[in-house]
Amino acid sequence: METSPTRTGVLAATAAYLTWGLAPVYWKLLQTVPAVELLAHRIVWSFVLVVGWLGISRRLPDLAAAWTHPGTRSRLLATTVLIAVNWGLFIWAVNSGHILQASLGYYINPLVSVVLGLVVLGERLSRGQGLAVALAALGVAVLALSVGSLPWVSLTLAGSFGLYGLLRKTVRADAVLGLAFETSLLAPFALALLVTAALDGRGAFGRVSAATDVLLALTGVLTAIPLLLFTAGARRLPLNLLGLLQYLTPTCHFALAVAVYHEPFSTAHAVTFGLIWTALALYTADARRRMRRQRR
Repeated sequence: METSPTRTGVLAATAAYLTWGLAPVYWKLLQTVPAVELLAHRIVWSFVLVVGWLGISRRLPDLAAAWTHPGTRSRLLATTVLIAVNWGLFIWAVNSGHILQASLGYYINPLVSVVLGLVVLGERLSRGQGLAVALAALGVAVLALSVGSLPWVSLTLAGSFGLYGLLRKTVRADAVLGLAFETSLLAPFALALLVTAALDGRGAFGRVSAATDVLLALTGVLTAIPLLLFTAGARRLPLNLLGLLQYLTPTCHFALAVAVYHEPFSTAHAVTFGLIWTALALYTADARRRMRRQRR
């Protein structure tokens, strides 16, 4: 039986979001390594992985073509900056004890995606979807007000990934090619940072333990696979559905922060969690009704 593009997109996006949701566990294992150094390792090992794959599949000329095509190059230059900011800030937030702030950021992100879908792509929300988004927005507002200050970590994570999703949806490059472009642009800077740290005796690779070396090398796998899955999902789904599926990631973050890493859990957190899952239930019910009508 042939799989529809929407179903494939949902499966790919869900797998990506769950992987990102559990990623704090991995980064906590590398908590002794500075965030900037971890970011550099993510970039370098991801570059090795995806460019190696392009070489095996004889697609390196496609990467060269992406650099020479003005429209593709300009969009991918923008996504490169956005994903570097998002990766680095998330690592810092996790290893600095701010997983709940990261969770808030990824709760906000679907709202950013919905707004971008409405304003830029002309996507429309049904009444049920609109109510779901309103409830989610209320939940995010409750949590933001409980912080007592502007949650800049949350807002930066949400804005950078929302814009990244929009640009990667419109760029003329597939998932592997886009990631190869982004990491090839960042890799020289990341490698220079790692070499400098090693020469100064500050680098973790080859100096801490064999287990640390393996974990650092596998950051390429941890980074590339869910990002490729996300891009595959983003190209097949409307931004409003993609945005609401994103709640899987912050829900995992939220659970890890409270149950595993024992970050403070207030009444405001409980209210927010309830509102957001109510919104998801409403949206899911509405989406199922729409799908039944389409099949008929």
